[in-house]
Amino acid sequence: MGYLTTDRKKITVKTFIEKKNAGEKIAMLTAYDYTTAGIIDAAGIDGILVGDSASNVMAGNADTLPITVDEMIYHAKSVAKAVSHALVVCDMPMGSYQISKEEALRNAIRIMKETGVDALKLEGGIEIADTVRAIVNAGIPVMGHLGLTPQSIHQFGGYGLRAKEEAEAEKLLTDAHALEEAGCFGITLEKIPAILAAKVTESVRCATIGIGAGNVTDGQILVYADALGLTEGFKPKFLRRFAELREQMTAGVEGYINAVKAIDFPNIDESY
Repeated sequence: MGYLTTDRKKITVKTFIEKKNAGEKIAMLTAYDYTTAGIIDAAGIDGILVGDSASNVMAGNADTLPITVDEMIYHAKSVAKAVSHALVVCDMPMGSYQISKEEALRNAIRIMKETGVDALKLEGGIEIADTVRAIVNAGIPVMGHLGLTPQSIHQFGGYGLRAKEEAEAEKLLTDAHALEEAGCFGITLEKIPAILAAKVTESVRCATIGIGAGNVTDGQILVYADALGLTEGFKPKFLRRFAELREQMTAGVEGYINAVKAIDFPNIDESY
């Protein structure tokens, strides 16, 4: 049975905390455009992330670094227009919050004003805690992001598992507490050992959303194009495909081509 319904209440950051406290798992996916976001929202998703992964999925870049604030605003505004129920979170892209707390706040306010999203997401730990606090104090909900943080990919040297060693694991726990104290309502935990994700989840009051962090987090998130089978060649251990839309779309396009070339489309019923 699906969750498609017309009487769902709007999900808020408070709802995420309530779900954590009630032991109810939170389901999130990414979206970058109006049509896709509308379908995902209507299906009953709890949260939609307008991720800087739009740089990869929508623009074909090798990583998330090139995407700009203007481009994130374009995608986030399109998504927010389509969504009635899910919590919509927008990534702050690389360079929009690292230079200074003041510039971060200026960009955060601009994104919120111009898009209509519900919250923002920032990557980093204790080093961005003051920035997170300033944004939260301005009335803007913030989700943190720890573990594999794609904006720091050149520092890590790859997309491998993070926090395998004790020192890095301890730092991640410290970072999680710093983000919680700064006011984050949630923290994304990406590609870390499940046992560490469990420790973080148990030790913070904010909701934890995992991607490649086991099933112990308060919720899960995947890139929609990966989860629904639109991409190819990307097969990390944590990914499960819940549909094969690439195959279905290919078959549909081939059917259209064949119908046009056979002068079968449009037929008399499809003509004026």
